[in-house]
Amino acid sequence: MPDAPAQSKTTRSTPSAPNDAGVVSRQWPDLPGHLLFWLLAALGLAADLWTKSAVHAWLRTLPDQRYTVVQDYVWFVIRFNRGAAFSMFQGRTGLLLAVAGVALVVVFGLFLFTSARQRLLQIALGLLTAGILGNLYDRLFNEGAVRDWIEVVIPIVDYRWPAFNVADSLLCVAVGLIVLLSFTSSSSRTPARPRR
Repeated sequence: MPDAPAQSKTTRSTPSAPNDAGVVSRQWPDLPGHLLFWLLAALGLAADLWTKSAVHAWLRTLPDQRYTVVQDYVWFVIRFNRGAAFSMFQGRTGLLLAVAGVALVVVFGLFLFTSARQRLLQIALGLLTAGILGNLYDRLFNEGAVRDWIEVVIPIVDYRWPAFNVADSLLCVAVGLIVLLSFTSSSSRTPARPRR
């Protein structure tokens, strides 16, 4: 009898399947993920730096260096913050630079070396990178002072929010997206109760 044809040795492997050494193969971000992350980081950084320079230069030409956007609620102003959010750690430039550097390493690590494959998470990490770099640039090249230019009053409670900039806004949006993802991920991992 003729010998039976040998079966093919090729097998289909999944990205997360362990290899012969028992090590799980690492999943790198795909090309769309890289484009999304780096494009958002670059555009966000450019928008922050341009608006800081343009608005501050324009406001210096006004008599009171201030422009009302919405009467009693929103203004464009010239402010310099040598601290962190809500003016904390004033004058601690070295500490704030170190924190920003560590934050950048963490963000890059999350994007490159973890399972950050969700598009929404890649968007959040790109926005985080832009926000961190925008304020880091000011601390490095503006004598430790971050340029702020948006000032608002919250209605009803009549609270004047500390002046902020585009980088601060990007950071807030990014944190909001990460919190949203944490809730959606935890809810999706909750096992469904069996029907009786």
